[in-house]
Amino acid sequence: MADAIATTSSGRVRGIGDGRVRRFLGIPYAASPTGERRFALPVSHPAWDGIRDATAPGATAPHRVKDFPGLDVSPLIGTGWVRGDDYLAANVFTPDDAGTGRPVMVWIHGGGFVIGSKDAAIQDCATFARDGIVCFAINYRLGVDGFLPIPGIPTNLGLRDMIAALHWVQANAAAFGGDPNNVTVFGESAGAMAIADLIASPLAKGLFRRAIIQSGHAAMTRSIPVMQRLVRKLAKLLRITPDKAGFMSVDQEATLDAVDKVSQPTARIDLRDADGHEPVFGISRFVPVHGDDVLPLQPLEALKRGAGAEIDVLIGTNAEEMNLYLVPTGVRDKVGGLFATFILSRSQPRARKALKAYGLGQAGKKAGQALLDATNDLVFRWPARRFAEEHQGRTHMYEFDWRSPAFGGELGACHGMELPFTFDSLACATGPQGLAGEAPPQALADRVHRIWVDFARDGSLPWDAFDRESRKVFSLLDGKALREEPMAAQGFLP
Repeated sequence: MADAIATTSSGRVRGIGDGRVRRFLGIPYAASPTGERRFALPVSHPAWDGIRDATAPGATAPHRVKDFPGLDVSPLIGTGWVRGDDYLAANVFTPDDAGTGRPVMVWIHGGGFVIGSKDAAIQDCATFARDGIVCFAINYRLGVDGFLPIPGIPTNLGLRDMIAALHWVQANAAAFGGDPNNVTVFGESAGAMAIADLIASPLAKGLFRRAIIQSGHAAMTRSIPVMQRLVRKLAKLLRITPDKAGFMSVDQEATLDAVDKVSQPTARIDLRDADGHEPVFGISRFVPVHGDDVLPLQPLEALKRGAGAEIDVLIGTNAEEMNLYLVPTGVRDKVGGLFATFILSRSQPRARKALKAYGLGQAGKKAGQALLDATNDLVFRWPARRFAEEHQGRTHMYEFDWRSPAFGGELGACHGMELPFTFDSLACATGPQGLAGEAPPQALADRVHRIWVDFARDGSLPWDAFDRESRKVFSLLDGKALREEPMAAQGFLP
């Protein structure tokens, strides 16, 4: 190991090089969002004297990670809150040489906008640096601090943090050997949802050239009035006024206690819109809002009007996304028809008809499987296709369809399963409680990771673009693009 020095816009940093990859960890891209700045707009970090150590990941946004039945999810989402002030920070991974003008990738982590960090093991960007990419991974504010439209504070602070980070990347990419004119943002789940939103945001225009949206789309935003129901609910739980002064008066531990309570399935909070749709399907209470300067329009509407047409997009889903939520928990095998209808009715006004469209009532079809099949499409797969239909720029669609042998082969191609393949980090997800089970195929990781690298380098992909007529979707397992017919879900979503 040898010291590696880089000069950023705030000062010099010391990382570590191993002959192949240089790592610079925990570099602040914005001032600490603590104290009086807790709910403030992100601003540049003050300059420092001397050389700042960048050999440890540092702090994360406040959050709590809970155990997941039968799975070790820590490689996906990290081990929880690491306390510290400078958590609006980036990790940077570069080839360990003096090269310049390299393609840049920026990773935005998932976690339902309430958990996760840039440091989860499965998303180690060193594999991209190994293959000639300058790769950044960023933190952003979560939960109440990042995605609650509290009266008196700026909306969408988590998205604003990401935009600040992308400005920082523009200013500092060259210092790490990267080309600021060749930036690809990529993310999974909430990180992918955020990227879909940034494509539609006028405030992010010009900050990246390409985007990879993994299990994400533009449908998971709420209006500010709907989200302010959540503001009032949390304020009541915390016994504070539903405004900036009230939320500034409670510490992070109390805030996280309230988030835990309001996130329970039994919490009484109605976040449906005027048409009876809850676009997040209960997965998270916290999502970006539309109707401000970050997202003046609902993002899908913005795409229809040409927003983000200059950006090349690679978007895709996993074939069995909702298996992650309904198989390990036993929900799929326990629910009957009435309860399945009740569950879906909290998000979908025509729940019974939707379930029937996915086989409820048919001989041999269990209610839990109908719920699983319906929500796979309603929550993830069809909204991603809708993004591909409305994005007026170049758009390519993939499906990750390798099935994990975990849970007796029932976990399948669930949410998050593509991550160890895209990052070529299978070791993190392998084992008795690993997401990918025992002996996942390295050859598939080689293929998928190479597709991501090539797209970031120059936009190249080995299949044709998606449009409403051809509907070409590339199977990452088979290596072929085939026409995909519209789904039953299309009749139940905007």
